[in-house]
Amino acid sequence: MGGSISDAKEKWREGALRRAIGKIGERRAAFDTSSGIPLDVLYAPSDLPDFDYLRDVGFPGEFPFTRGVQPTMYRSRLWTMRQYAGFGSAEESNERYRYLLEHGQTGLSVAFDLPTQIGYDSDHPMAEGEVGKVGVAIDSLADMETLFRGIPLDRISTSMTINATAAVLTAMYVAVAEKGGAGRRGLRGTIQNDILKEYVARGTYIFPPGPSMRIVTDIISFCTAEMPRWNGISVSGYHIREAGATAVQELAFTLADGIAYVQAAIDAGLAVDAFAPRISFFFNAHSNLFEEVAKFRAARRMWARLMRDRFGARDPRSLALRFHAQTGGSTLTARQQDNNIARVTIQALAAVLGGAQSLHTNSRDEALCLPTEDSVRTALRTQQIIAEESGAADTVDPLGGAPFVEWLTARVEEEAAALIRKIDAIGGMRRAIESGFVQREIQASAYEYQRAVEARTRIVVGLNEYVVEEESRGELLRVRPEVEEGQRARLAGVRAARDGAGVERTLGLVERAARGTDNLMPPIIDAVKAYATVGEICDRLRVVFGEHRPETGIC
Repeated sequence: MGGSISDAKEKWREGALRRAIGKIGERRAAFDTSSGIPLDVLYAPSDLPDFDYLRDVGFPGEFPFTRGVQPTMYRSRLWTMRQYAGFGSAEESNERYRYLLEHGQTGLSVAFDLPTQIGYDSDHPMAEGEVGKVGVAIDSLADMETLFRGIPLDRISTSMTINATAAVLTAMYVAVAEKGGAGRRGLRGTIQNDILKEYVARGTYIFPPGPSMRIVTDIISFCTAEMPRWNGISVSGYHIREAGATAVQELAFTLADGIAYVQAAIDAGLAVDAFAPRISFFFNAHSNLFEEVAKFRAARRMWARLMRDRFGARDPRSLALRFHAQTGGSTLTARQQDNNIARVTIQALAAVLGGAQSLHTNSRDEALCLPTEDSVRTALRTQQIIAEESGAADTVDPLGGAPFVEWLTARVEEEAAALIRKIDAIGGMRRAIESGFVQREIQASAYEYQRAVEARTRIVVGLNEYVVEEESRGELLRVRPEVEEGQRARLAGVRAARDGAGVERTLGLVERAARGTDNLMPPIIDAVKAYATVGEICDRLRVVFGEHRPETGIC
């Protein structure tokens, strides 16, 4: 049958297609994906000569999980609608969380400001001008208590985008839950805790890679034992893509990071099937719909095979890649804001068709400012319309089996696997980062993309084509200058009211654990319960671990 289809396709190509192109031509000389994968005009079963349905695709909920991690997927339960939010003070962010929950959001996703991310308190000179700007300011347990006031942590799933200070924020979350009567074993959610991508994509690291990996494995070990429903790490390709990587690079570098974390946890003495079921992933969703769907499907298949063949995992849950997706922040344009609604819709649809477990949709005004309540509601409604009106959630993997989708899934996998082999040859992801290989690959892709935009060989609607006179931008949300003053005043109040000697004792225990081999999480939990601050705890770790100073030109 394959031969007859191949012959028929060639006949069509030489006949109907050749006549059509000769008469009206094609829009471009060549078509490709955002990763530069060349695309044919048409795909048929004959384009899959080595395709084995049961081996390569199978059925949802079964190895290799290409079609999804659950047999019923969204027919039983929709993805978690989790809008990323946090700004200004804990009180303001708490109000936003309540607003989102009232409008149908089903999970929280916390953004922290830069001082919190890199371990400085709001009154530190390094924090000046940054308090509450790109997320909520958290200095002590008092702020965390305010942030989640009135929110039932035993009934809500929370994701926290935090890395270098992940141990401290996890400890605070545990402390808030326990003070509110919720046991740590029942808590559901995710801490990002993905430090490797910080060295190549974001820069919010504190410590050198070695001690940072120790903190990562301590968190994974603690969560495995004490928080069985909590994901102790979310391996993030999102920020790698935001830094300029292609879809293929995002997939390869994310899985390579995942390999490094799994190996580190095994080296720390953990059994792979004890912790692997709680590893989650975080991917970007861009506008090239079919490439993004192929990327998500390839990610599941690759991870299942890696965990089984490379690490000997046997628990099916260890093999099933679960992921959160966020629409592409770097794709948003400051011009013609409403165009971003269309972009986000396509990107969100790609995540759903690709089988995401949770999803954040960006707001139309985020290229200019923090999103207003109105734009956040529109972003959330986008998810709800896809869920309830589009039909995309009514059958599992609706694009699966289509020749183009299966061909592209295989091609994305092939190119990503080749990149992972290069990383293995260098000595693994940590060595690839330290050598600058990953950074150079991303920088080259970002440069090529920008060249294509400037040359108008890649069209961005409203930016380099279909440009109109700039319209009024309407209401913009800005963090008020007095937020920083108020945060510093609250921090001073916490320091004045706490037991100073008790704080000093717990900080000493944190430092002692850092100098030894004991898990860092128990003493950090004791320290935050004594109202030690994020900066104070991180300063004790700095004394032991030092700070990362990258070589010139290497993040």
